[in-house]
This record gives sequence, C-alpha cells and structure tokens, in this order.
Amino acid sequence: MYVILTSKPGQFRTEAVAGIVPLEAYDYLFGSTPKARFVIAELREAVKVRVIDEGEPPVVNLVPAKFLPRYATLEAARAELQHLAAFGSLRAALRPVPA
Repeated sequence: MYVILTSKPGQFRTEAVAGIVPLEAYDYLFGSTPKARFVIAELREAVKVRVIDEGEPPVVNLVPAKFLPRYATLEAARAELQHLAAFGSLRAALRPVPA
C-alpha cells in the first residue's frame, strides 16, 4: 500500500515515521518556484503520520494513516501525483528530488 505525503514550505510539513518508507520525492513547481513537496511512500503498517504546522509556535498533529488516500501500487500513486500536478495550461511541473 502506498500514500502521498505533502509538505508546503512555510505552512506545514508531513514527516514519515516508523512504518512508512519514503520511496520517491518531487517538488511541485509553479513556473520555477517550488510550491510543495510530495513524497510517495510505502505504508507498511497502521501508523500516525506527523504533520507539523510551521506557524509560531509550531504545532505537531498525529494523523492516522487510515485518513490518507491509499494506492495499491507505486504506479497508481505516481499517476495520482501526475493528476494533481496537471492544472490546465498553467506552467506547473514535478521535479524529482532525493527522497
């Protein structure tokens, strides 16, 4: 089972915890500006994902992975990410980065 973790710089970040293995990461670019980072990860067990609100003071939330959309295959997760990045004729793209 696979999930997509999302982080938006200056707003929030999602961290993998034990039981979640990051496989691939992509920066979502609008023009040449990074707007978000997506990480495709393998979900190996039922866990709570750390979501940190980057406001002051930072707030840590533990979100059960059962609330995240899940994909049966890595290819299905990649297809969903491509769908998320496609937005009409806007200049948006996914750039691979180290996971």
